[in-house]
Amino acid sequence: MKDLRKNNSPEYRINKEIRVPFVRLVGDNVEPVVIPTREAIQKAEAQELDLVEISPNADPPVVKIIDYQKFLYQQKKRQKEIQANSNKDIIKEIRFGPQTDEHDFNFKLNHAKTFLNDGCKVKAYVFFKGRSIIYKEQGEILLLKLAQALEEYGKIDKMPVLEGKRMQILLTPKPKQVKK
Repeated sequence: MKDLRKNNSPEYRINKEIRVPFVRLVGDNVEPVVIPTREAIQKAEAQELDLVEISPNADPPVVKIIDYQKFLYQQKKRQKEIQANSNKDIIKEIRFGPQTDEHDFNFKLNHAKTFLNDGCKVKAYVFFKGRSIIYKEQGEILLLKLAQALEEYGKIDKMPVLEGKRMQILLTPKPKQVKK
């Protein structure tokens, strides 16, 4: 059989590269059985397919009769699917002014609770316009009050920091506990 790989390093051993005396053969139209490697290669050639080593660390190694290119395509597709389903961090922002009223604060607090319950991170910030920068203590108190109110929903990832005309805090959701 010809070498089906490109110039990159081999990921899986195929056909005559499998150099163990016995292998466990699995496949779609083959019943699982331990046979000599030569015999497994002959069965693969008879079906005009490749013998691919799936699990080299097993005892004996597991091989499968399959088209190598199709196998690589399926592996790539599976890897993309896993990557797509992996957890992505979503950051929701909530903006306050240094003179934010109690009602507005509670309204935004409820939004922050919803975001944290949904598993999103929350970046809350106080934006200082013009000369309102003189109220930076009020802004810090407001952010700490928010963090304290959200204590049971999330934890502080980053304490209030003043960057330019913004003072911000980052909250991450607490892991959900399983009830028994």
